[in-house]
Amino acid sequence: MTSVFDALSHPIRREVLELLKGGGKTAGELADHFPVSKPTMSGHFAKLKAANLILGESRGGNVIYTLNLTTLEEAVMGFMGRMGVGATDPQDDEGAGQ
Repeated sequence: MTSVFDALSHPIRREVLELLKGGGKTAGELADHFPVSKPTMSGHFAKLKAANLILGESRGGNVIYTLNLTTLEEAVMGFMGRMGVGATDPQDDEGAGQ
């Protein structure tokens, strides 16, 4: 979970995830949205991949990145559980279904 939150700590990486909500994009398409060098963007992609937030697939000389929502969902749910958000009191369930 730590690697996920570390990856999410940078605004460029969060924006990359937002851009990928609409579907897969090449590294170049993503990089064109930011005023930083391509090597800097490669570092951001590497951080997101290491946290398993994005997946990269080579296609015809390009790397296509896609969003891996499963990892993000697991991290958010784990964090919420640690904070007690969404936790239910077992006594609340005793009368359920009666």
